[in-house]
Amino acid sequence: MVSGEHLYWVGLTILKGVGDVLARHLLQYFGSAEEIFRAKRHSLEKVPGIGVYTAEQIETAKPEALKRAEKELVFIEKNKINIYLCTDDNYPERLRECQDAPVVFYYKGTADINAAKIISIVGTRRITEYGRERTEMLVKDLAVMFPNIIVVSGLAYGIDICAHRSAMKNNLHTIGVLAHGLDRIYPAAHRNIAVEMLKNGGLLTEFMSETNPDRENFLRRNRIIAGLSDATIIVESAEKGGSLVTADIAFSYGRDVYAFPGRVTDKCSVGCNRLIQMNKAGLISSAKDLAMSLCWDVDIRSMNRQPSLPFPEKPDHPVIRLLEERGEFHVNQLAIEMNLPIHKLTSMLFELELDGHIKALPGGIYKLC
Repeated sequence: MVSGEHLYWVGLTILKGVGDVLARHLLQYFGSAEEIFRAKRHSLEKVPGIGVYTAEQIETAKPEALKRAEKELVFIEKNKINIYLCTDDNYPERLRECQDAPVVFYYKGTADINAAKIISIVGTRRITEYGRERTEMLVKDLAVMFPNIIVVSGLAYGIDICAHRSAMKNNLHTIGVLAHGLDRIYPAAHRNIAVEMLKNGGLLTEFMSETNPDRENFLRRNRIIAGLSDATIIVESAEKGGSLVTADIAFSYGRDVYAFPGRVTDKCSVGCNRLIQMNKAGLISSAKDLAMSLCWDVDIRSMNRQPSLPFPEKPDHPVIRLLEERGEFHVNQLAIEMNLPIHKLTSMLFELELDGHIKALPGGIYKLC
């Protein structure tokens, strides 16, 4: 339901020179979006991070920003779009943890953006048959293991649209994060599937109507794809590409990142192999790998024809005891706590990992399985 408060929040996102981080500083300083618009220039200048120039820009832009915000609220009401503020109770908790998350975003759909399990699947636009098979099999198996899991992607050509289609084919909700307003769909070829997603997931964006899918918008939307989910999976990626940016952002948020490896001669796997090599992504080859790496509670035996062996009982080991106390440790911290050289500790960790007692996360972090 649109309220008078929303007018000032939407207006805040329009103010020139005010991004999401600065907007949060302003909100903390003044207490509300409305008070920001009531504040005089000399008051704005006192806010940390705002100088004379930015304060002048904000002061000048206020009337036009509110005028444009009024127009946007009419569009939102007419099209039954939900507007989320970063102070709302129903704002996605995963996204709230990210310091540069949008202070305002728009969403239309049926999927719960606070669902228990959400993953993002991204990759190259130039999908190969290998990438298509990996994506389809991953989503199909996840649907069996976790029927309520939600798949997030960017509605782009290649891996993105394959992930969306596979999700709907397997009766999963899927959310497309857009780099433009909800008054259009890019690419236009995906309009029909986008309409289907409104009933079987949703469309989400931080951009107002009449916003074009400009290059810089895609980079901004990548942080939302990374921030909405428990883990980001890169299926295929060349040496450079937007999916690698998404992986880097997810890694910076402390989220799990996983990649499917490929042959060293495959151009569309260079990015994935590099992520794994740099310890920014865990190597997976199946949904079972993903579930085990995330320590999600699932009967893995249901994925195999033959029953698997029972999970090994945890031994009385100093590493196990430390991880039970603290939850997770960086390898360097473990070395200090145990007073061991790194080369001896890593050998010990590798054995525990092979035995299924601990799990290695990107960035040299270890935790219990």
